[in-house]
Amino acid sequence: MLELKNEKIAIPVVLLAGLIWSFGPLVVRYMNEPNLVPWQYIFARGLTIFLILNLYLFFEEGKDFYKNYLKIGISGIIGGTGLGIAMITFIYSITNTSAAVTLLCLAAMPFFTALLGFLFLKERISVNVWIAIFIATVGIIIIALGNTEKNSLLGLIFGMTSSIGFSIFSVTLRWKKETPKFTTVAFAGLFCFVVAAIVILSNDMVFLSTSYNGALFSIHGTLVCMGLILYSIGSKAIPAAELTLLSLTEVIGGIFWVWIPILGINEIPSTNTIIGGFFLFMSIIYYSLTIKSNRRFIALN
Repeated sequence: MLELKNEKIAIPVVLLAGLIWSFGPLVVRYMNEPNLVPWQYIFARGLTIFLILNLYLFFEEGKDFYKNYLKIGISGIIGGTGLGIAMITFIYSITNTSAAVTLLCLAAMPFFTALLGFLFLKERISVNVWIAIFIATVGIIIIALGNTEKNSLLGLIFGMTSSIGFSIFSVTLRWKKETPKFTTVAFAGLFCFVVAAIVILSNDMVFLSTSYNGALFSIHGTLVCMGLILYSIGSKAIPAAELTLLSLTEVIGGIFWVWIPILGINEIPSTNTIIGGFFLFMSIIYYSLTIKSNRRFIALN
């Protein structure tokens, strides 16, 4: 299975993963009343991710790819569950508040990841990375101060839960090197699929939304899956906190795509959001320019 060991190659790969994810909020905004069919969305997206990842593993490893599930271990189960929770709470966040609020919550991932990485992986964060995180913090605070819409608190809670779930996934990617990374992602898709199916059956709901919504559910699942493949590939060469810091391209791009009028949504961000997004962008630029001085201290890898 492909893993990048060279950080100079891994960095643009992770940046690209964030860019692909950034189209997610745009796809959600094109859906017809996604707030009324969240579990159908979670069901379809989880199934799409599970199928695509297993097809990828089949072509990568042949018919014995299923044996990866026998080696997934506790780290894979924890990581897959964390990612699954992140996927579930994402839709509840973005349908209860603006894309900007949801995305600024995701921008908090480096903080949670740094803490989890320090506690469980003994990853010491370099001064340059802390400076980059501080710059990103300023941006997040500025964005938060500019968003006071109704239901923003509910969206904020779900958004922060999504951020924590993804941070757990990011840390487990670097926990045990023998854990099959893509199988962990596939497990997350299965987790969403099973949980959604249970909720739908328990509440006597239909499994499918409209064909239009169903197509968008699958498109979003495909985008998420593509990004996760790239993110997992690049994870071995970059410490957990820095990994999530680089993926902040999702935040910047996501706010931009739902704003630009030519794409038909025109969800205009506040002045605070624009200024805060600039700080987030500068934090990524600063990190990229100082990467050579960042040292690695990995204990359990």
